Amino acid sequence: MKTSTFSNPAVISFFFLIVGLSSIFVSVNASRNHIVGGVHGWGLRSGSYNIWALHRSFAAGNTLQFKYTRGAHNVVRVHAAGYEKCRATEKESAKAMSTGSDKLTLKKGMNYFICSFEGHCTAGMKIKVHAK
Repeated sequence: MKTSTFSNPAVISFFFLIVGLSSIFVSVNASRNHIVGGVHGWGLRSGSYNIWALHRSFAAGNTLQFKYTRGAHNVVRVHAAGYEKCRATEKESAKAMSTGSDKLTLKKGMNYFICSFEGHCTAGMKIKVHAK
């Protein structure tokens, strides 16, 4: 009598091990916090925040943490047009964060953030992140 591969206890155990490890990976990845700019934080500097982002993997539910001296900058979530033009809408500006340690949760797809202080975005304080 031939038995099914799926009735073998070792195969069933292996299947549940893989499923369990996958769910752990997903939950760990979903709660991941990324400090924008690493040790340098969020501020006026040479280089692009997008280059920093290219070397990382982001998922929906991850948070971006923007660290900076309070009062020196802010963070505004904007749409693609606002990112390109370095201009937040009135509605977006009303939700600006300025604590100096701002955490924003990533949505699936493209996420855009700028500093809306005069001249900061055009000087490079903007980042776009794709979250899977």
